[in-house]
Amino acid sequence: MNKSTLRLGFLIWILSSTTHLWAQNLTVGITLHPYYSYVSQVLGEHGQVLPLIESGFNPHNYELQPADLRRLTQLDALVVNGIGHDEFALHALEHLDLPRLTVIHANRDVPLLRYGQGNMSVNPHTFVAIDAAIRQIYTIAAELGRLDPAHAAAFQQNALRYARHLRQIKNHYRTQIMALDLTQVRIASTHNAYGYLLQEFGIGIDTVIEPAHGVEPSATQLQDTIRRIQQAQIQVLFTELDLDHRYVDVIEQATGIRIYHFSHMTHGAYSADLVEREMRHNLETLVQALTYAAEAR
Repeated sequence: MNKSTLRLGFLIWILSSTTHLWAQNLTVGITLHPYYSYVSQVLGEHGQVLPLIESGFNPHNYELQPADLRRLTQLDALVVNGIGHDEFALHALEHLDLPRLTVIHANRDVPLLRYGQGNMSVNPHTFVAIDAAIRQIYTIAAELGRLDPAHAAAFQQNALRYARHLRQIKNHYRTQIMALDLTQVRIASTHNAYGYLLQEFGIGIDTVIEPAHGVEPSATQLQDTIRRIQQAQIQVLFTELDLDHRYVDVIEQATGIRIYHFSHMTHGAYSADLVEREMRHNLETLVQALTYAAEAR
């Protein structure tokens, strides 16, 4: 056997080995933008993330299309919120036979907030907070490690690194918040999306305006809200970035309350750094709002 044949055989072996290694890497689907960031950071170079639906669609009222169903057949795992934000995926999975697919419930280990009469409703917005995000990241890393034991240690290290980075971001803003006197601060919110974020800093919400997520208050409910804001001397109102709530302008004009906008992290392009970028925005907004409220007492 000459040297050329040996070199050619070696190259073929390298290519086949590389292809084999790539075939072992996971393809992980996600239903919401934050999970794209979580999974991308955990997988690193040992897999790929495939959004179940294209960006630009509202997950609250989405129905899976044929192209989305085809994506499901390509997945080794699907990371879901599972408690109120991605029913479109859960309903589809109930009627599909996908034995290869592992569904990862990211909120499995998150202490969930409840609200409503009898605390029957679960707040699904766990991804708008750092502590809850970190718990989900660890759950995702552990589940992906079970599916791919060869890279389990790498997934765990990536998760630890990412969690450490998110904690550093939180600690930076917590220092600023701790310096404020919040004893007389009163806060209203358009809906319950920010409960997990605010509880991390020991902050409660005095008034929630929307009777349900995305449901605008009636004229009577709006008048009652305005009265409660005035009586309680609430200084700031948190609402959602990228959404037009017409009734918020009415409240602002009637009460003089200051409006601040949080990101829900469910809009725009999917990206590995979305959570970090949007979380910084939310925490900067929180510091600004609390500083204003503390000084306006």
